Amino acid sequence: MESSDALIARFLALHPKTIDLSLGRIQRLLAQLGHPERRLPPVIHVAGTNGKGSTIAFMRAILESAGLSVHVYTSPHLVRFHERIRLGRLGGGGRYVSEERLVEAFRRCEAVNAGEPITVFEITTAAALLIFAEEPADVLLLEVGLGGRFDATNVIDRPAAAVVTPIGHDHAEYLGTTLQAIAREKAGIFKRGCPAIIAPQDYAEADQTLRDEAERIGASPLLVGQQDFSVHEEGGRLVYQDEKGLLDLPRPRLIGRHQFTNAGTAIAALRAAGFERFETSAFEAGLTRAEWPGRLQRLNRGRLPEIAPQGCELWLDGGHNPDGGRVLAAAMADRSERSDAPLVLITGMLGTKDSQAFFKNFSGLAREVIAVPIAGQIAARPAEEVAAIASSVGLTTSTAASVESALASLHNYVWDHPPRILICGSLYLAGEVLAANGTLPE
Repeated sequence: MESSDALIARFLALHPKTIDLSLGRIQRLLAQLGHPERRLPPVIHVAGTNGKGSTIAFMRAILESAGLSVHVYTSPHLVRFHERIRLGRLGGGGRYVSEERLVEAFRRCEAVNAGEPITVFEITTAAALLIFAEEPADVLLLEVGLGGRFDATNVIDRPAAAVVTPIGHDHAEYLGTTLQAIAREKAGIFKRGCPAIIAPQDYAEADQTLRDEAERIGASPLLVGQQDFSVHEEGGRLVYQDEKGLLDLPRPRLIGRHQFTNAGTAIAALRAAGFERFETSAFEAGLTRAEWPGRLQRLNRGRLPEIAPQGCELWLDGGHNPDGGRVLAAAMADRSERSDAPLVLITGMLGTKDSQAFFKNFSGLAREVIAVPIAGQIAARPAEEVAAIASSVGLTTSTAASVESALASLHNYVWDHPPRILICGSLYLAGEVLAANGTLPE
């Protein structure tokens, strides 16, 4: 049987650009497939710069804790494409799509498309929607790939809810250079008469633009974080409140102060989408069970912890933009307050990212940055270039040929305390690390 990887490689030849934001091509293909996007379970559509995946992870965990079956579509994948398509099952945690099912859907889309121009993301999104339409579930959590207005996922006429998580600077070549322009693109998923949920935002101009766009479109109700719903930490617990009442819940399992915001946004979205009648126990269980690989993930087992210095903490995160760096640095600073340990970054980054702004967050916090290449990525910066950028903001740097050699090199240091090691800078690097560690996403 022809593999899904071989089919994806063939799809690459269908369009000269990897990214070409437009809805016309996927709308044509979906029509030819019989409009699977109209036969989906209720959809919660999620856009944003940071926090999309974590917010979806919380929603999935809560919904499954309440006994519902949940389809999930996310991107990019870390190791295998199959991670993008999770199929719900009643009473279970769901499963990634099988190779056989994926290949069958790809072939159907390829046959119907008949060689017409279409991007890889568009044709694979059409295949995902086809699979979701033919597999029963209670809910579909649908993550935007890039932007929102012209993203291939924006073919849902009436979502149960549309959510925008915190917005920051990223993908300027496609979405614009100002926060207002980026926010307008993200707000393109709002639909007239459908609930719109705006997460607490880091920038006032993004927040105001999202509100203005939601009101212009006629989204209803419009729920704005810290105005219509609030979430904060109190005594090590998460306190959520909206007009429906107050929830006193455990600390989220996912690490970092920003995860309180993501968890609160997830709760607001579920309640707005009609799932407000859940028992408190479903919200409690969801917050403590949520998993999101490659995002402040502690690597306690596998091959890499065995290479690292004894007694160290080893963390992995795919954060790569300035705001991602900010929340990562805050999370590491919080860890340092609880237990002092020298922080070492092992970092690989793409040339399309604002690496200097990312590293500025760690000035005065990281003991050293060890720059590494990202295997198989043409757009990756050379390790020497990453090191030079980190040096330009005052960080001590070195380079290594791989993550494994970077970890091994740390045995040559004399540490007062075992180091806290954060591997970060790229989701591609995160996937490479999980594969090398033998701990693939499940």
